[in-house]
Amino acid sequence: MRKFILSAILLLGVVATPSRACTNFIITRGASTDGSIMVTYAADSHQLYGELYKHNATKYKAGAMMPVHEWDTGKYLGDIPQVAKTHSTVSNMNEHSLIITETTYGGRPELHNPEGLIDYGSLIYITLQRAKTAREAINTIVELANTYGYYSEGESFSIADTEEAWIMELIGKGPQEKGIVWVARRIPDGCISAHANQARIATFPLNDPENCMYAPDVITFARKKGYFNGKDEEFSFCDAYAPLDFSAMRGCEARVWAFFRKFTDGMDKYLDYAMGHNPANRMPLWVKPTNKISPKQVFDAMRDHYEGTPMDMTTDLGAGGHGLAYRWRPMSWKVDEKTYVNERAIATQQTGFWMVGQARPEKTGILWFGVDDAATSCLTPIYCNTTEVPANFAKDNGSMLDYTHSSAFWLFNRVTNFAYLRYDMMSADIRKVVDFWENSMLEAVERADNSAAKLSAKSQQKYQSRFSVNMANEIFENWSRLDKYLLIKYVDGNVKSEHFDVLHYVIGKNDNAKHFVDNGNGAEIPDKIQFPGYNEKWKRAVAADNGKILEQK
Repeated sequence: MRKFILSAILLLGVVATPSRACTNFIITRGASTDGSIMVTYAADSHQLYGELYKHNATKYKAGAMMPVHEWDTGKYLGDIPQVAKTHSTVSNMNEHSLIITETTYGGRPELHNPEGLIDYGSLIYITLQRAKTAREAINTIVELANTYGYYSEGESFSIADTEEAWIMELIGKGPQEKGIVWVARRIPDGCISAHANQARIATFPLNDPENCMYAPDVITFARKKGYFNGKDEEFSFCDAYAPLDFSAMRGCEARVWAFFRKFTDGMDKYLDYAMGHNPANRMPLWVKPTNKISPKQVFDAMRDHYEGTPMDMTTDLGAGGHGLAYRWRPMSWKVDEKTYVNERAIATQQTGFWMVGQARPEKTGILWFGVDDAATSCLTPIYCNTTEVPANFAKDNGSMLDYTHSSAFWLFNRVTNFAYLRYDMMSADIRKVVDFWENSMLEAVERADNSAAKLSAKSQQKYQSRFSVNMANEIFENWSRLDKYLLIKYVDGNVKSEHFDVLHYVIGKNDNAKHFVDNGNGAEIPDKIQFPGYNEKWKRAVAADNGKILEQK
């Protein structure tokens, strides 16, 4: 997805450049508390409308063709032959629990091929329709790109099934050559990995096909282009095809570091690398977590704003009087001929949709799906074999230029954009609802698994599909209530006193006036209205800026 790479608070002479932005985390079976493989994806774009894509398994006649449209823009690229039978898919997961997600790193601009027929998004969704396992997916991606030509920039893919997880990185060969150069590495069981818009595969084993696959010409092509001249065993994919710079460390690798440090002791030794100051101190491709990681911990890792680090977005003056963890675009500005930019955190306002794919051995996989900013939205469970898509998440229910009341994307944006006004207060209320919902859904999935296990295969799928739709409908209803609650409680910058907390109103569905404290005269007029003002840092900054005029004599 498109991104704006960020650098330091003071850019030190390096100007951020526009590109793309998404974030992927990968948790292997041995690193998770329940033995599942989990892959996260935040599809971040100021232009992307969050919706739930669905392809039904289909049989095609010989000679059938399929049109290919660039995922980012909808531009028609051409037609390719269709296969005889496709698998069903929902978002970035298919019925066999195969998960494919991505982040774009760009890389060498001269390697873009404008004549290619397959863009990175089409590689994902076509491959999900054709492959059952991670290894099949890698081979399918290579075949598609080499046969029809690769249209996009350098790309990192997370590819996982119920048994193993891989990182695959690829880039085109330029206008004169159709195919790709690429390398794929299997993440050791018990480890976690991540990528966030910077190629991360450096050196790799040349004789370990069980754990590492690569294009036959990945090194010779780099030599031919002048990107590398050392020994084969010294070849580093990321250094050759996506050379590291300050922006790549601070705006991209820093997100990987923020994820690693949550779960692995000792990651602060890479702080100077994450902040863009020491490229020689490069982080490893994967790390072993100190403790096994639960699905809920994975969900919450997607909500990070560098809290508790030198890059914390909630504590500096730019956060305003209510600790807002966001900075609006453009990302860079000048003061006295010096250029400054903001951080690029994992959680960001321009997320179209986000997800956690959970591949579970001997159980139907779960797509945990949400729309808009991960920090103020929640995930709902969708079984990967579902035959239905909830109407509120369905494709063509609104767009970025068409507001619809039945759209989850617009509802979640309404709530989040209101919360940005008094973030410290409203985000806390939202988070109570998020945590209650996600913890409840983890328990609900376990119950649904047990119920489905007693049914025939056909009845199982029907049951799991209805469960998925019903839960999505319920969270839409809850968020509609949350929307009303926040407006009533925080209208005009005031804060109404309550008898109960937000869960009483939203989950308990008790939205009568008795939720809020009234004046006792039966007229539904609020009592004990609070005027919380602004935080201390903001008050002192305003006083320093304009204190002589504002000071009371």
